[in-house]
Amino acid sequence: MRTVLAVDGGNSKTDVALVAEDGTVLATGRGGGFLPQSAGVSAAADVVEEAVRQALGPLARAIGTTPAAPYGDLLSAYLAGADLPREEEALREEFTARGFASDVVVGNDTFALLRAGASGPWGVAVVCGAGVNAVGVSPSGRVARFPALGKVSGDWGGGLGLAEEALWHAVRAEDGRGGPTALAALVTEHFGTATVEEVSLALHFGELDQSSLHGLTPRLFEVAAAGDPIARSLVERMAEEIVLLAEVCLRRLELLETPTEVVLGGGVLRARDPLLSELLDQRFTARAPQAKVVVADLPPIAGAALNGLDRIGADEEAKARLRGHFGDLL
Repeated sequence: MRTVLAVDGGNSKTDVALVAEDGTVLATGRGGGFLPQSAGVSAAADVVEEAVRQALGPLARAIGTTPAAPYGDLLSAYLAGADLPREEEALREEFTARGFASDVVVGNDTFALLRAGASGPWGVAVVCGAGVNAVGVSPSGRVARFPALGKVSGDWGGGLGLAEEALWHAVRAEDGRGGPTALAALVTEHFGTATVEEVSLALHFGELDQSSLHGLTPRLFEVAAAGDPIARSLVERMAEEIVLLAEVCLRRLELLETPTEVVLGGGVLRARDPLLSELLDQRFTARAPQAKVVVADLPPIAGAALNGLDRIGADEEAKARLRGHFGDLL
């Protein structure tokens, strides 16, 4: 029986799963963050290999051996940092050279989100986690996607982006360049400082890591819900960006008039904030009324595995078995 080695490589963690052709999950594992753009392709592949060896260790020991490549018949890897075709190709070449599997497929992690949340292999997915990205796949296989390189490629928002905007407005409220906002008190309370400026200086001198700003995002939504106009404007813009990404994908693929699943994922969207959800509903109804909006419940590793099962021609029973496995873990 053929096997799929599925990989979901994220900025903060890397999940792997070995899946049989009948959809049975044989082993799972987790490693550190997958960071090819900062750590390099080889170091990023090391993270995947370590997670795979950790996952397969119990199976190998049961037969008196150690995990060794090839680890499966197909490597189905969907990865953060594989934002452009040339990056996907570089990673595919690295995994192939290491002998991970005889067949290697590498794609951006948005494709795993799409497959995890949609009922089939086509539709649109928008991820709003640390950053934002989207992908669309038509029934014929046409793809619409974005570079997703941050502000240099026109992106706005995501969890970290929202936190940075909150800090920006808080600084200006404190020093008089901006209007008053409860975001100033949010920042000082969150970091335990007397002023917002102290937070800015701590970031500048490296006493605080940029990632520490992430904790501001959930509280930003609370401040917005309480009626703060500046905080609400940020949530409104985030809703606009999410719908715009989906709308552009649908338009490019000529699906705006076709009932199409739009899968939402990433920490910001999985939180199902009431205000953001309401704003999204309003905008989708007005601008993409044929969209069927779905918040993905299955994790992206399930999407990577489902994409792999699609590629090897597994039947629907196998895919249902795999969905059931990951659904039971929720």
